[in-house]
Amino acid sequence: MPHHHGETETHHWKDGIFLKIVNVIVFFLFLGSNIYTVAGPSDAYRHSKETYLTPASWTFLIWSLIHFLLLGFVLYQFTDAGKKVVIDGIGWRFPLLAVLNTIYVGFWARGYYVVSFFLALFVSSTVSHIYYVVKKHHKDGNIGDELFVHLPFSLYHGWTAVLVFLTGFEAFGRNAHTHPAHFWTKFFVFIALFLLEATSAAYAFSSPEGDIAGSIAITWSLFGIWARQRRADGSGFVATSALIFSVLSAFWVGKSIYGLFKRGGVRGALHDEERAPLVHGN
Repeated sequence: MPHHHGETETHHWKDGIFLKIVNVIVFFLFLGSNIYTVAGPSDAYRHSKETYLTPASWTFLIWSLIHFLLLGFVLYQFTDAGKKVVIDGIGWRFPLLAVLNTIYVGFWARGYYVVSFFLALFVSSTVSHIYYVVKKHHKDGNIGDELFVHLPFSLYHGWTAVLVFLTGFEAFGRNAHTHPAHFWTKFFVFIALFLLEATSAAYAFSSPEGDIAGSIAITWSLFGIWARQRRADGSGFVATSALIFSVLSAFWVGKSIYGLFKRGGVRGALHDEERAPLVHGN
């Protein structure tokens, strides 16, 4: 006979202990690689290839927020609710993501931009898979799921969309220090900015309350691109386009915030049975 008491579903913290330990190890590997990239002797964020899509250096501070939330993620896995979503749901996808991202950062920091671009595609694909699993199968979780699983991977998902474009321009685009922005450069930059803003809109319309974190990650990045290009873009076309798309993306953030509070705030959204998963992927 099945039991109907929630207490029968509790797990010992050692359940799935091997994967839990691996998650902790790869988290610190991932964190260490990004810290070294920022603070190491190469200081890659400051000396990376300058393109017409390069954002201001402060844009990369979003990594700090993602790392902080993922620290909560690896601690949350030791709880009963966390074990269900992290170990039983996401499984080995997080270690795969952390390893791929570490390799990506390593190649990018050394200036291997073509290799980095293809690695960025793998990273984005893996994040999208985790994002889909979380939104599809764990959409009605508690506040812990929302803070330590949904929030970090929504930010991560939006940020990797940005990284694919940034790395693509570093791999195949013009060096802004040595080549002026001609028609085709401006055209592809405009298309990239438009697609990023469209992705932000897709987050906003993914469900009645939208996905605020995904839209914020892209909006933050678009404003970062505008901040850098308004000083570097001689013609003003790139900076103006970035500003317009930034404002549009900020509007989608506002739309999501309005939808969230219209449906009863965070708790109302968490327990809304009609909440639809985001089907958009990169």
